[in-house]
Amino acid sequence: MTEAKRIAFLGLGVMGAPMAGHLARRGHRVTGYNRTAERAEAWRAKYAAEGIDVATAASPAEAAAGQDVVITCVGNDRDLAEVVLGSGGALAAMSPGALFIDHTTVSPAMARRVAAEAEARGVLALDAPVSGGQAGAENGKLAIMCGGTVQTMDSARPVMEAYGSRIVHIGEAGAGQACKAVNQVCIAGVLAGLSEGIRFAQASRLDMDKVLEAISGGAAQSWQMENRWKTMAAGEFDFGFAIDWMRKDLAIALAEGEAMGLDMPVTAMVDGFYADVQADGGARQDTSALIRRWPEARA
Repeated sequence: MTEAKRIAFLGLGVMGAPMAGHLARRGHRVTGYNRTAERAEAWRAKYAAEGIDVATAASPAEAAAGQDVVITCVGNDRDLAEVVLGSGGALAAMSPGALFIDHTTVSPAMARRVAAEAEARGVLALDAPVSGGQAGAENGKLAIMCGGTVQTMDSARPVMEAYGSRIVHIGEAGAGQACKAVNQVCIAGVLAGLSEGIRFAQASRLDMDKVLEAISGGAAQSWQMENRWKTMAAGEFDFGFAIDWMRKDLAIALAEGEAMGLDMPVTAMVDGFYADVQADGGARQDTSALIRRWPEARA
């Protein structure tokens, strides 16, 4: 059993809320914060109804003050800067020796900036973006890719084990975010190929269940195929990780690639396809809605 800690969790959205809940169920003393106070109160009430004592705070600094660990899971670089940096942010309220873990997907540059400011305050900082979506967060089965010192990683691992099933130390500050960019590039390419394959199977009037059975055990198999083939074929896209967020992540990857002089034509093409689906009303649909870019063949 991990030693109980005082933990602030900033960002109680579809990912953060269940992650913070797993920590509370492990016996940690969790204080939650969300910019929308109603969402924070709904989170508190949910766990109170289960007999789990959690608290909420009115600001990032209030949530972070006196805590052993502060964890963030917000939207983007700007959101992270708002809740962490500056005189009213979480870092300013943290004590030397405390641990900061960021699960937001942000740019490697932002991760390095936060790490530098944390180091100046004597705070250990880890950039630790996650993969696995809403289901992974709810089931405590997230993959977590981490950037920071070995000391920070050793301190953070027992905490993250509450909701992570694969936790890998990639390297120094910013390396976790760079790895997450790789993850998103790979997902985008897989979903594009899967979209075309599904449309090809439909146009060929094949039994979709039998096609899945036949190819999911071979070299074409992927998490996306196993979990999204049937819903993509049925036109169901209500799953949690929105196209808006995918495009934010791909923008990070493309900007990093450009800075390194790396040509990324497939990622740029798929990002453009996502832009088309966004413009057609799919901005808040799951990333598997990419298949909407390929209309079904007419009979």
